[in-house]
Amino acid sequence: MSDADTGASDEGPEMVQINLRLSKAFLEDIDATWEREGFNSRSEFLRYAARDAVKHPDFSREGWKQIAVSEHELRTGDAELVSRDEVVEMMDRDEDAE
Repeated sequence: MSDADTGASDEGPEMVQINLRLSKAFLEDIDATWEREGFNSRSEFLRYAARDAVKHPDFSREGWKQIAVSEHELRTGDAELVSRDEVVEMMDRDEDAE
């Protein structure tokens, strides 16, 4: 974990403001997401998302999309939860197919 994550001083990490250009539609999606997911602010949500991207650089964009779709399907009732054992079994079947 970096000093940025843990707080480099008693007052916390030094914060730096950046400018980010996004389409209005994308910003609306971000706002709906951070509020729905219980983040305190847009900035907190974006820091969280950026931290995940930095900590997991090998995880593909497609993988993140699949997670987002799965979470959405679970929330809307379009999917059902599976157990850890079921996931391991599915992964084993995928490996055998290759």
